Amino acid sequence: MSQDQLLKGQSGLPVDNPTKSYWHKEPSAKLLGHRTTKELPRVADVVIVGSGITGSFAAHFLKEQRPDLDVVMVEAREACSGATGRNGGHCQPAIYASEPHIASFELRNFIYLKGLVEEFSIPCDWHTTSGVHAFYSPVLFKLVRSSVQYLIDEYPDLAANVAVVTKGKQNEDGNSDLEGTPAYLLEGERRELTLDALRVPHAEGAIVQWNAASLWPYKLVAFVLERLLATNDNNEDGASGSFNLQTNTPVTGLSRAEPPGLSSPSGSKPTSIWTVHTPRGTISTSQVLLATNAYTSHLLPQFTPLIVPTQGQISALEPPEKPTVPTDPPLDIKHTFYIEGEPDQPFERDDYLVQRPPASASLIYGGGRRHAKGRGVGVWDDSAVDPAVSWYLRGELGSVIDLSLHHPPSQSPTKEPKKHKPLPKKQDLHPTHEWTGIMGYSKDSHPWVGGVPSSAGGGDGLWLCAGYTGHGMPNAVLSAKAVVDMMYGDEDGEVDLPPEYELTEDRLARSGVLDEVVDVDARGSLYADFGGR
Repeated sequence: MSQDQLLKGQSGLPVDNPTKSYWHKEPSAKLLGHRTTKELPRVADVVIVGSGITGSFAAHFLKEQRPDLDVVMVEAREACSGATGRNGGHCQPAIYASEPHIASFELRNFIYLKGLVEEFSIPCDWHTTSGVHAFYSPVLFKLVRSSVQYLIDEYPDLAANVAVVTKGKQNEDGNSDLEGTPAYLLEGERRELTLDALRVPHAEGAIVQWNAASLWPYKLVAFVLERLLATNDNNEDGASGSFNLQTNTPVTGLSRAEPPGLSSPSGSKPTSIWTVHTPRGTISTSQVLLATNAYTSHLLPQFTPLIVPTQGQISALEPPEKPTVPTDPPLDIKHTFYIEGEPDQPFERDDYLVQRPPASASLIYGGGRRHAKGRGVGVWDDSAVDPAVSWYLRGELGSVIDLSLHHPPSQSPTKEPKKHKPLPKKQDLHPTHEWTGIMGYSKDSHPWVGGVPSSAGGGDGLWLCAGYTGHGMPNAVLSAKAVVDMMYGDEDGEVDLPPEYELTEDRLARSGVLDEVVDVDARGSLYADFGGR
């Protein structure tokens, strides 16, 4: 399908000239331009479309469960060039902002990924830290406090992962009023739980989550893909199947047939044969997994209203101050940050910040979609940045986060909070990189995981794992595991996937009557989590 034949709202293919992401500045020499075989394979057991975190981990789990399979992964651009390679560098479960069983699933994702990084010493700059969610809206902060209180009352194990920090008077220990604070924290750690010490002195309040991390997401995926390719080197006779990565090979369409008697390379007899169409030829297979996230509707037009491409923007910023003495430490903000809400617009702001290791001290700051045309909803082209969003990201950060060179001291044990100097309203920071990325916003805010029925353009052997609504890092890995278990019926390895994520006929029907993504998003990106309840 040519780009000018798209349905209204349907995604096009990834563009050839995307903006340069900070995470792509050190590409893998093995993956850049990689094609495992010069010619596109004509037959495969499984074809995976997409090479981000979902596709790479799906291939990882497939080869773990069925090493005999011939798996082909096709990617429209370079490996991990989509949302995973263009995100904000966070991995953090939404403990208080999700239903408890979904929060548990996201926490399991986080724990699994953290353990994998540690087990294989994956060089992806994984840094486990605490996540500070600073709220600048009294209305929104009241809602999230009630959400945390619900966890304290009903799900204390989950509540142990969060604490609420208010801007009220200090207690007798010199700490701000705290709710849900784990008893195992040391006194010094508790003293750090003040808005001032958290670098958000002017916030209405904050939620601190203990399970958070910053990382270099491209390097995580590159490690997984390189490890998969290495299995080919140890399998010269092909007895254990193969993994074949084909970059710069966009999938332009899918077609399905049911020819009797045709067998896949592993000898199984499929009930359907899928043909994957590309400019370089076709691949026949019995199983196709679309790990296509925002671009899903290009291949499945029926998903045009269900997974909507939405453009986000991020900048890598230089800190405002550098040490005057070379031996002094550079800026270290210690935590990862989400910056939520405005005083008079509770659901309007949803920004996010991590810092690269202090040796480089780059601040990776994303958000500002309210300044983009149409909030970026429906945009699938990541070839340009929005000047209004660039202006916002360069100038906004210093008004909400204390970027002074030295970590602000904890408040002394007095009963009145320390007076704060006002932060500057505008503090222009120099960007070293500015880029956009395309998220897949789901109509019901949940990922779509499972077999695609004929009514939605699918049929036996077509699978989907996509639609993370900007929250893929703590969801994608075990969602990929779940869809692989569905594909090959590994009951022992089944993931406890939230039922809201399952792709069913009933869910498709229910989604048809929901508000459109553009309308929900216009009310604010956090509306579905809190205001829409």
